Amino acid sequence: MPTYDYKCNGCAHEWEVFQSIKASPLRKCPECGKLKAKRVIGPGAGIIFKGSGFYQTDYRSKSYKDAAKADRDAQKKSETKSDSKSDSKSKPSASKSSSSKD
Repeated sequence: MPTYDYKCNGCAHEWEVFQSIKASPLRKCPECGKLKAKRVIGPGAGIIFKGSGFYQTDYRSKSYKDAAKADRDAQKKSETKSDSKSDSKSKPSASKSSSSKD
Protein backbone atom coordinates (compact mmCIF):
# COMPACT_ATOMS: atom_id res chain seq x y z
CA MET A 1 0.00 0.00 0.00
CA PRO A 2 1.41 3.36 -1.02
CA THR A 3 1.69 6.55 0.97
CA TYR A 4 -0.11 9.53 -0.56
CA ASP A 5 0.63 13.20 0.03
CA TYR A 6 -2.28 15.60 0.56
CA LYS A 7 -2.59 19.37 0.73
CA CYS A 8 -5.52 21.48 1.81
CA ASN A 9 -6.31 24.39 -0.51
CA GLY A 10 -8.16 26.12 2.35
CA CYS A 11 -5.49 26.27 5.07
CA ALA A 12 -2.37 24.99 3.19
CA HIS A 13 -1.96 22.08 5.65
CA GLU A 14 0.09 19.18 4.22
CA TRP A 15 0.06 15.55 5.41
CA GLU A 16 0.64 11.95 4.31
CA VAL A 17 -1.82 9.06 4.37
CA PHE A 18 -1.01 5.35 4.02
CA GLN A 19 -3.95 3.96 2.04
CA SER A 20 -4.89 1.38 -0.57
CA ILE A 21 -4.55 2.08 -4.28
CA LYS A 22 -8.26 1.38 -4.67
CA ALA A 23 -9.24 3.90 -1.98
CA SER A 24 -10.73 7.15 -3.21
CA PRO A 25 -8.78 10.34 -2.45
CA LEU A 26 -9.53 12.14 0.81
CA ARG A 27 -11.45 15.40 0.57
CA LYS A 28 -11.66 16.53 4.22
CA CYS A 29 -8.71 18.34 5.80
CA PRO A 30 -7.87 17.02 9.29
CA GLU A 31 -6.70 20.51 10.35
CA CYS A 32 -9.53 22.85 9.30
CA GLY A 33 -12.27 20.30 8.46
CA LYS A 34 -13.04 21.85 5.04
CA LEU A 35 -13.58 19.71 1.95
CA LYS A 36 -10.68 21.31 0.05
CA ALA A 37 -8.04 18.60 0.34
CA LYS A 38 -6.30 17.42 -2.83
CA ARG A 39 -3.95 14.53 -3.45
CA VAL A 40 -0.59 15.84 -4.68
CA ILE A 41 2.10 14.03 -6.58
CA GLY A 42 4.85 13.19 -4.12
CA PRO A 43 8.54 12.49 -4.70
CA GLY A 44 8.04 8.76 -4.21
CA ALA A 45 10.09 6.42 -2.09
CA GLY A 46 13.80 5.83 -2.39
CA ILE A 47 15.26 2.42 -3.15
CA ILE A 48 16.14 0.45 -0.05
CA PHE A 49 18.74 -2.32 -0.34
CA LYS A 50 18.20 -4.96 2.33
CA GLY A 51 19.44 -8.51 2.63
CA SER A 52 22.48 -10.44 1.56
CA GLY A 53 21.84 -10.32 -2.20
CA PHE A 54 24.67 -7.91 -2.96
CA TYR A 55 28.19 -9.21 -3.29
CA GLN A 56 31.63 -7.68 -3.55
CA THR A 57 32.13 -9.49 -6.86
CA ASP A 58 29.21 -7.57 -8.40
CA TYR A 59 31.39 -4.50 -8.71
CA ARG A 60 34.91 -5.50 -9.77
CA SER A 61 37.79 -3.07 -10.01
CA LYS A 62 39.18 -1.95 -13.37
CA SER A 63 42.47 -3.80 -12.78
CA TYR A 64 40.59 -7.07 -12.16
CA LYS A 65 38.56 -6.65 -15.36
CA ASP A 66 41.72 -5.85 -17.37
CA ALA A 67 43.51 -8.96 -16.04
CA ALA A 68 40.49 -11.15 -16.81
CA LYS A 69 40.36 -9.78 -20.37
CA ALA A 70 44.08 -10.47 -20.86
CA ASP A 71 43.56 -14.07 -19.66
CA ARG A 72 40.67 -14.57 -22.09
CA ASP A 73 42.69 -13.14 -24.98
CA ALA A 74 45.66 -15.40 -24.15
CA GLN A 75 43.38 -18.43 -23.99
CA LYS A 76 41.82 -17.59 -27.37
CA LYS A 77 45.28 -17.21 -28.91
CA SER A 78 46.41 -20.62 -27.66
CA GLU A 79 43.17 -22.23 -28.91
CA THR A 80 43.61 -20.81 -32.42
CA LYS A 81 47.22 -22.04 -32.57
CA SER A 82 46.24 -25.57 -31.54
CA ASP A 83 43.33 -25.54 -34.02
CA SER A 84 45.60 -24.58 -36.93
CA LYS A 85 48.07 -27.39 -36.07
CA SER A 86 45.32 -30.01 -35.87
CA ASP A 87 43.77 -28.78 -39.15
CA SER A 88 47.00 -29.35 -41.09
CA LYS A 89 47.31 -32.91 -39.74
CA SER A 90 43.72 -33.94 -40.35
CA LYS A 91 43.31 -32.70 -43.96
CA PRO A 92 43.40 -35.56 -46.52
CA SER A 93 45.52 -35.10 -49.61
CA ALA A 94 43.67 -34.16 -52.76
CA SER A 95 46.08 -35.90 -55.15
CA LYS A 96 44.04 -39.15 -55.40
CA SER A 97 41.46 -39.19 -58.14
CA SER A 98 37.98 -40.47 -57.56
CA SER A 99 37.40 -44.14 -58.32
CA SER A 100 35.50 -44.99 -61.47
CA LYS A 101 33.06 -47.82 -61.95
CA ASP A 102 33.80 -50.53 -64.52
